Amino acid sequence: MSKEKHHRDWILRRCCGSIAACILTLAAVVGFIVLVIFLALRPSKPSFYLQDVQLRSIDLSDPALSLDLQVTIASRNPNERVGVYYKTLDAFTTYRDEAVTVPVSMPAIYQGHKDVSVWSPVMSGDAVPVAQYVADAMKQDIEAGYVLLHVRVDGRVKWKVGSWVSGSYHLFVNCPALLATSGSAAVAAGGGVFAASAASGVVPAGVNTTVSLKFTHPADCTVDV
Repeated sequence: MSKEKHHRDWILRRCCGSIAACILTLAAVVGFIVLVIFLALRPSKPSFYLQDVQLRSIDLSDPALSLDLQVTIASRNPNERVGVYYKTLDAFTTYRDEAVTVPVSMPAIYQGHKDVSVWSPVMSGDAVPVAQYVADAMKQDIEAGYVLLHVRVDGRVKWKVGSWVSGSYHLFVNCPALLATSGSAAVAAGGGVFAASAASGVVPAGVNTTVSLKFTHPADCTVDV
């Protein structure tokens, strides 16, 4: 009786060991296949381009800065077999590394293979507090004939291969926006123009002039994923 029980226990241990070995082997094979697929289809990060900046208004009144502008940002998915889900996208503008507009949400989209997507968010900041040196630096830049802003995008993306969707990854985009200035005695209309008054410190008291800030050329953006 004890011999039969010992034999059954031995068979049970052999079966459990064989099942465990099969599971481990299967897991190793699946892991190897996933690794090969990942290395073969390793996604490249999307490319971003700043196509246009239309500055609608700017107020340099101390100690705050008010800004209203519309930008056009394009993104291209360089992958041939991997799609991109843009889950969240928040755009804002900075000057001298200080935010001068509040973040605005851009539409979440799916970007197919080799596809190009375009967003045109309107960003504004009403009396945004800035350091005194930032306000002084902008006045000096305008007097020098140029202003360098940065349009930034902060969001989350997922990769899609077939029916498989990856986890969420952090996306950060930084686009330099160089605007050149020109002066005119007449009041100008349209995007990229603002009136500079004596209160701004850019022009002498009693002088009414209009300064035009215009986007110079499209720019490549740095992208971190």
